[in-house]
Amino acid sequence: MAEGYKQGFTSDLATQARLRHRFLPSAALPPADLPRGRVPIADMANAFGVTHRTLHFYEEKGLISASRIGLMRVYEPGDVMRMAVINACREAGMAVAVIQDLMSDLIEADSQEAAEALFRNALVTRKRELSAEISTLHRQMQQVSDLLDREATEEQPLNDNQTGSMLTDQELRCLALMAAGLSTQRIARTLDLRNDDAQSLEAGIIQKFHANNRFQAIAKAVMLGVVQV
Repeated sequence: MAEGYKQGFTSDLATQARLRHRFLPSAALPPADLPRGRVPIADMANAFGVTHRTLHFYEEKGLISASRIGLMRVYEPGDVMRMAVINACREAGMAVAVIQDLMSDLIEADSQEAAEALFRNALVTRKRELSAEISTLHRQMQQVSDLLDREATEEQPLNDNQTGSMLTDQELRCLALMAAGLSTQRIARTLDLRNDDAQSLEAGIIQKFHANNRFQAIAKAVMLGVVQV
């Protein structure tokens, strides 16, 4: 398969591609009965479970080509076969640009075996991509699980045996003042400390409660009965 994206298909090239596709890989046709000969756009859309807009999009990308009977857009049997291949590729998650490459390469297929080989190679490549994506998802899931487990461990509530010994007398007094709503500066004055020492005292209390801030520390202390408000 040619590397890189093949873009810029014109309607003339799409028509030429339609005429030059002598061989196409086997792809399941829709179970719905389609009219013989030319297929109206409504029947084409219903058969493949797509919208009219999707079919127009594939036409713009040079993957299929439509003609008209009066005001009605219709597709030739060859376009139905191409649509079956396109649909199979899309269900496998292939990008439109990759399908364009495949359909372009299929023009050069000189036998049914060659067409099947090109299609198989495209599927094998897609399978490798999906395997890599699955591997990445597994790693990301493991990373998320590890982070959640670590967070749960860090936030384990303190038990009753810890509450009596985890705080010093000074920390208990500081915690009571924090719970009373005093600012760090007022706590420093009340405990006859410098502001920096009062900040360090609060930080130590917050750390011992495995909290992110003074409010979480107070909430945990209240829940554990260490302090009352």
